[in-house]
This record gives sequence, structure tokens and C-alpha cells, in this order.
Amino acid sequence: MTNALSIFRKIAFAEGVSFLLLFIAMPLKYGFDSPLMVKYVGWAHGALFVAYAFSLLAVWIAEKWSFGRVVLAGLASLLPFGTFWFDKKYLSQAEVNQ
Repeated sequence: MTNALSIFRKIAFAEGVSFLLLFIAMPLKYGFDSPLMVKYVGWAHGALFVAYAFSLLAVWIAEKWSFGRVVLAGLASLLPFGTFWFDKKYLSQAEVNQ
């Protein structure tokens, strides 16, 4: 596994966790008038999303992924549990193959 792919997997995991934490933070903000968690989790999620996009670009170049796989990875970052699914379906296989 290349260094770019290893970094991408770590960022993808962190981005997925931060996305799920937003689903906890949002009810706290609107249901319990506690916006602080959304502020910090949202900021972290935004930074991780940008890091995900840049690391996806690096993996695309380093691994010579098809355009379709890159689009699928991008779409996975927009869905809850999407990055975890993408990792299990595509990235864990790359680890075994090398």
C-alpha cells in the first residue's frame, strides 16, 4: 500500500467519524439549545472534508485510479457511513493485494 493510500484511509475514517458526530451534535444544538458542539465538530468535519478531497486527489495520481472510482469515493464522503463502506469494499482489498 502506498503512503498516499495509507494517509487517505486514515483521513477517510476520521472524516466519517466526524460526519456521524454531527448527527449527534445537531439535535443538541436545536433540541437542547447547545450549539457549541456543532461549532467545533462542524469545524473539524469541514477541515477533514477538505483533507479528504486533497488526499483523494493524491491517491488518484499515485494509484492511477479510474475516474469512476474517484467519483465513487467522492460520493461516499457525502453519505453517512459512506467512507466506511468505501474503505471496506475498495481500500481494504488494496491492502491485501500488495
